[in-house]
Order: sequence, then structure tokens, then C-alpha cells
Amino acid sequence: MATVHIIGVPIDLGAGRRGTDMGPSAMRLTGLRKRVEALGHAVSDLGNVDAAIPEMSDEGDPSQRFAGPIADVCERLAERTQRSAAAGAIPLVLGGDHSLAMGSISGVAQARRREGQAAGVIWVDAHADMNTPQSSPSGNVHGMPLASLLGKGPDLLSGIGGINPAVRPEQTVLIGIRDLDEREKAIVRESGVTAITMTDVDRAGIGPMAEQAVAVAGAGGAGIYVSFDMDAVDPEAAPGVGTPVRGGLSYRESHLLMELVAEAGRLIGMDVVEINPSLDRLNATAELGTQLALSALGRRIL
Repeated sequence: MATVHIIGVPIDLGAGRRGTDMGPSAMRLTGLRKRVEALGHAVSDLGNVDAAIPEMSDEGDPSQRFAGPIADVCERLAERTQRSAAAGAIPLVLGGDHSLAMGSISGVAQARRREGQAAGVIWVDAHADMNTPQSSPSGNVHGMPLASLLGKGPDLLSGIGGINPAVRPEQTVLIGIRDLDEREKAIVRESGVTAITMTDVDRAGIGPMAEQAVAVAGAGGAGIYVSFDMDAVDPEAAPGVGTPVRGGLSYRESHLLMELVAEAGRLIGMDVVEINPSLDRLNATAELGTQLALSALGRRIL
């Protein structure tokens, strides 16, 4: 069994729509800690990384809105996840918008690199999150974190945690994507990451695609960090997200992906992000986020 550190990040500076700052509370309300403990893991809730709110922050450059305060949150988050990973724990990071992954993954990658090991990434999302300030049509930083982790974009964002790039494209997998900006499509094609679209899932089935994702991210014995944006799931199952896109992963497809990650035994960290309780139905999306975290941490049907 593992040691799990729960870390909340109530941030919505990176999104175009307010509300994801309530995500960590929504997930804790599902009884997350006790349910992870019931799997046999030792769990510590480390509380929240404080985040400013837009009304009290300087938006700055409109091509990378609130980049300064976002970077500040991510630097402090990277310190926490680095310490957790160095202590042998699995950080379970509750969001908050997806910009936080620049901090969570950088910290774990730094800890792994100090041990001579790599961090692979499975990025589960309807969107690629590989825009830069030059390509983004909105300037919302939650559309830029994966690009930053791969060393693209401004130093303020790509150098978080003192590690640049934090991850390598050959061990990075996008899965569930189905809504990309036109300029972003070219960025993804040229990036070297493995991109598994919903068309690929429809054609081959989630089983083979999930196995491919685990194999690529975990190549060479690398640990696997899962960054799960709840908008990857079809809005019928996950209505409480700010950028819903029809045609996403089903309830069972999402769970199978996490179950195969657990079977591989290489999980080194996980984000559950973009839950917006103001748009949810009876906390259904937070409940699903908790269930998916439990599957990634080893909960089995039988």
C-alpha cells in the first residue's frame, strides 16, 4: 500500500469562467480521505495551497492572463509535490483549473530526476492544453500548461520548479482530446507527444488505447503522473465543468483507463481538475472525480 498526500489548489485564475476554486472542497465533501484510506493507503490531507482571486490580481499581459499570480501558486505547489514525492508519497492534487499542473507535475518530475528517474505523463483532457501566448485565442493559461511542462512558452511558466522542460514528449500521452484550436493542432502534431483522440478511442476501443498510453508514459520503468481534466469525460457523466464538449469518455471508459494505470503499479501522482460546482448537478462531477482517483489508487471491481 502507498502513502497518499491530498493537496487542494483552489485556483480559477487560468480559466475563462469562475468556479473551479470550489473544486477541492467539492471533492473533500465526497469523503475522499476516508475512501482512500479504506483501500489500505496511509493518507494525509496537507490542506490547500493558497491562491489569489481574479478580483484582487493583476491580469497583466492579455495573451497570458494572470500569468504572474498563477506562476506564484504553481511554484508553491511544486515545492509541496516535490517534498511529497521525495518522501515516497503519491500527491493527489485537487483543482482548481488545469494551470496548476505546471506546479504539481514539475515538483514530482524534479524529485524523480534527482533519483535518476523519469516522470511520464498521461494527460486526460478534451483539450490539448498546448497553446502558448502566441497561439492562444483567449489568453487563458489553463490552455497552456502542457506546453509549459514540455518547455514551450514564456520562462515564467515553463521554468516553474526550476526544471525546464519538466517532462519529455516521448513519454507524454494526450488521451480523450476532441476540441483543439486550429493553430494548436499543428503544435500537437509537431510536438512529438502521443496524441490519442476520441476518434482513435472510437475505432480501437478504450482498452488498447489505454494500454498504449500506459506503455508510452511508463516506458523504461518511468513513473506515471496522471493529470485528469474532468472535461475529458462526456458531460452526461461529468456536467460540472467550465468547458464541456460532447462526445467524451464514458463513465466506464474513464474508469478502465485509471484501472489500467493502477494495474501497472507506477502511479507517482495525480491531478483531478476543472470541477466547477456552480455548474454541477448534486456534486456528481466531484463524486466521479473521487471515484476515478480511487480507481487509479487500486480500487477493483472484484
